[in-house]
Amino acid sequence: MADDYCTPPADRPAPAAEGPFAECVLCRRPTEYPESTKGATLCPVCEWQEAQRTACSG
Repeated sequence: MADDYCTPPADRPAPAAEGPFAECVLCRRPTEYPESTKGATLCPVCEWQEAQRTACSG
């Protein structure tokens, strides 16, 4: 079960090898995802902060 805790969700888009990159919806910095990615994209920093917020809520 410890492996499940650290495994990213399956619906997360695959990182892009090269640009153009999508913009983070929170801070507007480039993300690691292609510009064509649908939905809300987060940069690595905001993604980590969001994961911490949701892990600690409850």
